[in-house]
Amino acid sequence: MDDQEWFDRLETAADEPGELFEHFETRSARGLTFQVLSDARHGLDRGTVLVEETGEVVPGYPSIPRILVLDPGVRSFFPDAERIAVEEKLNGFNVRVARVDGEALAFTRGGYVCPYTTARARDLLSPAAFFDDSPDLILCAELIGPETPYTSHDYPDIESDAIRVFDVRERHSGDPLPVERRRELCREYGFEQPPFFGWHDPATAAAAVEDVLADLDADEREGIVMKAPSGARMVKYTTRAQHHNELAFAFSLPYEHGRDFLFSRLVREGFQAAELEDDPERLRQRARELGESILLPMVETIDAIADGETVGEDHTVRGDPERIDALLDHLREFSLTLEILEDRREDGERVLTFRKVSPSTVDRIDYYLDGGVVDE
Repeated sequence: MDDQEWFDRLETAADEPGELFEHFETRSARGLTFQVLSDARHGLDRGTVLVEETGEVVPGYPSIPRILVLDPGVRSFFPDAERIAVEEKLNGFNVRVARVDGEALAFTRGGYVCPYTTARARDLLSPAAFFDDSPDLILCAELIGPETPYTSHDYPDIESDAIRVFDVRERHSGDPLPVERRRELCREYGFEQPPFFGWHDPATAAAAVEDVLADLDADEREGIVMKAPSGARMVKYTTRAQHHNELAFAFSLPYEHGRDFLFSRLVREGFQAAELEDDPERLRQRARELGESILLPMVETIDAIADGETVGEDHTVRGDPERIDALLDHLREFSLTLEILEDRREDGERVLTFRKVSPSTVDRIDYYLDGGVVDE
C-alpha cells in the first residue's frame, strides 16, 4: 500500500501525504514491517502503527489532559455532561493489544512491539476469543506490579505482574467504546479493570472524590481518571504521593530527566497544596516531605557513585528463558546499558533482576566528585 492509499484511509489534518509521512519511521518485528508515528502529528496520536503487509492500522493512544485544580477544573472540563465516571489511574506501563496478521501483539505507547509484554498480555488476558468476536477492536491496558521491565510499583494484591484493561477502542477510527459498554465487555471476557469509584455529577464531583483521593494517597497510589459516558472526553488528577514519588525517582537520577519533567511535578504539587491544604502546619509538613523527596534520593545517588557503584532503574521479570532473552535483546536495541543483578530459577521459571544503567548521571556525578566545575 503506497502513501496515498494510507493517507486516504487516515483521518488526518495534513494536506498531502508527504506532509504526514515524513514523520513516520519504518520498523520491523515478527516478520512484519511497520510504519510508526513516533510523535503526535496532524491529528494522529503518537504510536499510530501501519502494517505494510496486511494493511492493518493500530491507532495510537491519545495523551490524557490533566487538571491542576479540582474545583472548578472538573466542572469546566465537563460543561455538558450529566454525569462522569471516576476510575483509578494505575501506575504501570500503557500498552495496546491488537490482533495483527492473526496474532495478538502488544504495542508500547511509542509503537514498538515488546516481545515480553506481548507474551504477558497473551498469558494474562487470553484474548483469542475476544478478537475472534471483535477483530476490529483493540484493548488498551496497563501492565502493573513489582515485576515488569518498564515500571515497578507495589500493589498489595499483586506479587509479580498483572494487566488491567482501562479502554477498548475501534481500530479504524481510534474512537473509544462508551464507558458502560467497555466495562460490560471486559466483564464478559474476564478482563480485569481498574477500580471504579462510581458515577458523579460534574458539579459536585470535586468534593465527592476528595475522600477517594485521600485513600489513594495514603496507599501511595497514582490518582484518578474522570471520563464522560462516551469515553471520548477524559481528564486525570494525581495524588501528592505520586508527585513526591516521581520527584524522588527523578532526583535519584538527576541527569536523566529534563527540567520540564521536574518543574511540571512541582507545579502540580503547588496547585494541589494550595487547594487542599488549609492548615498551615499540614502545609509545612507537606513542604518538608517534598524537600526530602528531592534531596535524600540525590544524596543517596551521589554517595553510591562515590563508592564506585552504578545507578539506574532496577527491574525484575520472570518467565521462560527464551522470553527473558527476547526482552533483553529488545531493550538493547535502544542502546541501553544493562547490568544483570541477579539471575536465578524459581518454580521452573527464570527470574532476572537487571539495571538499566543511567550513564549521564554516573558520568556527570563522577566528574563533579573529581573536582569538575559547572559552567553556568
